[in-house]
Amino acid sequence: MKYFGQDTKGNDVYLHTLENEKIRFSVMDYGATLVSFTDKETGRDIVLGFDDMQGYLNQDCYIGASIGRTANRIGKGLFTLNGKTYGPLFINNGGNCNHGGKEGFDKKIFKAEEKEDRLIFTYLSPDMEEGYPGNLAVKITYILLDSGIEIISEGESDQDTLFAFTNHSYFNLDMSPTVMDHKIRLDSHLYAENDANGMAEEEMYEVSGTPYDFSEYKTLRQGYAEVGEKGFDHYYEVEGEGIRHMAAAKCGDLELHMSSDFPGFHLYTAYWLGEWTGKYGFRTGSSAAFCFEAEYHPNGINYETVAAKPIVYAEKPMKHHIVFEIRHPER
Repeated sequence: MKYFGQDTKGNDVYLHTLENEKIRFSVMDYGATLVSFTDKETGRDIVLGFDDMQGYLNQDCYIGASIGRTANRIGKGLFTLNGKTYGPLFINNGGNCNHGGKEGFDKKIFKAEEKEDRLIFTYLSPDMEEGYPGNLAVKITYILLDSGIEIISEGESDQDTLFAFTNHSYFNLDMSPTVMDHKIRLDSHLYAENDANGMAEEEMYEVSGTPYDFSEYKTLRQGYAEVGEKGFDHYYEVEGEGIRHMAAAKCGDLELHMSSDFPGFHLYTAYWLGEWTGKYGFRTGSSAAFCFEAEYHPNGINYETVAAKPIVYAEKPMKHHIVFEIRHPER
């Protein structure tokens, strides 16, 4: 455990690190945030981040953070649960509530526990915090795998409520100024269009014949040529249940693979990423990274045809898994 600085309320923040022969990663208790994820063979840290707490306080892009109570957008900040309408939640994105509201989980101090192969972060979100009902006990566990990290999110509430976690790490596999030459492959044939405010719509469309088709590896540069400078900020649905492979990226001598048991994931190519100087003097900026955000369908609580709802029922815990694995292509 290493002192990392203080948050805006004067709380001390600490950095926790685990490693094996292949992988080293660090997570801070502010936002249960993934600060570094290093492949020891190449010595490459593949997630954006900062050298100390002040860097995180100077940004508003959720870099590496645990997101909650709900990831992504809730339309007009309103949702109906058990016949009761809640809201408006805090509006912070095009007339909608995004990534937990004014002070989501990304800005909370989690209680941390270090074990041999895992870091456990817990937080109790009180009833009506950010407008959500129920006292929600949250546990985020980072497990050290042979070649990667497993992130387990758990939520238990005394009332029916919403919990739609994601991890918001920004990846860059070679720390070049842009990820345009990274190749991406997605195990999905369905994607959602966005409305004028960037929120995923209800209907899903076939990717075949569209710029959103990454069924075979292709560079993000190819995709940008078809969709324009704002790139990708879209939800993809993945068929099946349980932990299954969802997405992969490769660049040079590294590959990143993401698996999860969430209904799908969001591909974001960081058009809105601000300009800051991060770890190793790396200068962030638009398209300097990409995100694989395993999650529920954005605004799915308000869409009738979306079957998988991010509802935690009273006294019935919710549990989800996300796995990030580093691989080395055959040389």
